[in-house]
Amino acid sequence: MRVSTKGRYAIRVLIDMAENGETEFHPLHNLAERQGLSEKYLEAILGTLVKNQVLEGARGKGGGYKLAKPAKELTVWDVLSVIETSMSPVECVDNDKNGCDRADICPTLPMWKDLAKIIKDYFTGITIAQLAHKVPKITSPISKEK
Repeated sequence: MRVSTKGRYAIRVLIDMAENGETEFHPLHNLAERQGLSEKYLEAILGTLVKNQVLEGARGKGGGYKLAKPAKELTVWDVLSVIETSMSPVECVDNDKNGCDRADICPTLPMWKDLAKIIKDYFTGITIAQLAHKVPKITSPISKEK
């Protein structure tokens, strides 16, 4: 699993929205300027987030993009799972794949499945509000188990 620039930029922009008016529409040019990104590249990222109901988009005067739900309910997983092609550590545990012909005898498959679950649990446990410093501390699901 490797988070692309699209995934990193998507998270950055959602944090920006949470910090600069969570319930307001933010014009594309303002977001692009604050984040130092091209409008065209950012528009493609935000379009994917609108299509997957992470953001709402509105055209015209007073339009732009806003969070589809409160930042405290929007997780990093919600963002990455729609932006990234795959969040699986290896192809054989990717939900979109059929696995491999050795899955029934593979001694490493349980390990890869466990890692995929840890990744999902970790990113599900972090909200955009936490990253925007609206909640005091990020609590890792991994550290809870120790």
